[in-house]
Amino acid sequence: MRPENVHQATLLRLLREGGRSRAELADVVDLSRSKLNVELDRLIELGLVESAGLAASRGGRRSGKVRLSPHTRFAGIDIGATSIDVAITNGELEVLGHVSEPCDIREGPAVVLDRAVELLGKFRENGLFGQLHGAGIGVPGPVSFPEGVPVVPPIMPGWDRYPVREAIGQELGCPAMVDNDVNIMALGELHAGLARNVDDFLLVKIGTGVGCGIVVDGKIYRGVSGSAGDIGHIRVDDLGPVCACGNSGCLEAYFGGAALAREATAVARGGGSPYLAERLAATGELRAEDVAAAAAQGDAEAIRLIRDGGHRVGQVLASLVSFFNPGLVIIGGGVARLGHVLLAEIRSVVYRRSLPLATGNMPIVLSELGEIAGVVGAARLISDHVYSAK
Repeated sequence: MRPENVHQATLLRLLREGGRSRAELADVVDLSRSKLNVELDRLIELGLVESAGLAASRGGRRSGKVRLSPHTRFAGIDIGATSIDVAITNGELEVLGHVSEPCDIREGPAVVLDRAVELLGKFRENGLFGQLHGAGIGVPGPVSFPEGVPVVPPIMPGWDRYPVREAIGQELGCPAMVDNDVNIMALGELHAGLARNVDDFLLVKIGTGVGCGIVVDGKIYRGVSGSAGDIGHIRVDDLGPVCACGNSGCLEAYFGGAALAREATAVARGGGSPYLAERLAATGELRAEDVAAAAAQGDAEAIRLIRDGGHRVGQVLASLVSFFNPGLVIIGGGVARLGHVLLAEIRSVVYRRSLPLATGNMPIVLSELGEIAGVVGAARLISDHVYSAK
């Protein structure tokens, strides 16, 4: 079921933040009290909203409270380059169940999407939902948002123009929406993270790749074709290493999960870090987590790798801050777990290179939502669609 007009859509989005009394809703919507009650009663008839008792008195008759239907269920699917996160939320986007597991995006859309559906099926078996009202999906590559398809994604072989939205919608029997994974992380921060009260901010995700979610006036800015924020492919050195996109010297080729693993492996094999050499010998490969562990033990080469990467990110981010003038910058993604050594370097470069007017009241912080930012954002994405007028 969908709202029938913009007034009902507005009320649903307000109630997504939590139940309210009719009097409280009247304070924030541009509707007469009688019109407000008509729209709320209609939403109750549609099964989207239900009565929730009486609110505390504000000096007169106690107003009736309303809330979203407790039966509403959304699926949030956050597909990364090396992992997949799946969650079920209620209408207010509270996470009722969440699971994360390794998954290689290079296995192709059929395998990866089938696994997402299987994980959702386990939630159904456990009684978390009987019917889904919508599914949001994030993928680690450029997305044509109106079509719901990835377009020439550099690290997603076999996914180009695959009908992700259509496939998931048909499989689950509900509306589906698809967006870039960085955009859905930004939506997650907007709904439940550090950006809840910030209308204009940047979310920089440093994972296998590097991307940026841009939020303007409380809404994702995607650009004309959906590729806004693809900062991982901004060139930082004409003579730099070849990137997965085919160009050379991109930020992502210098710093991201794949680049950091490559550099750490070279250091380990060159004898620069006994800790990394030991980890490489034990596991056969190195990851960002190994670099973080080495840095925590004071390993000089690991700290250098993190600072070098943070410096590159800070250079690009300083230009973005000067151009966009955001109120907040959030650093998220798997590589962001490198922690405060990385954050300190990024802050140092941005605050030094950008004008004081742009950075005077602009915090640069690590995400506190962690891995649930993507699934909450995916649920927010589809709820924006469901809670909009037909």
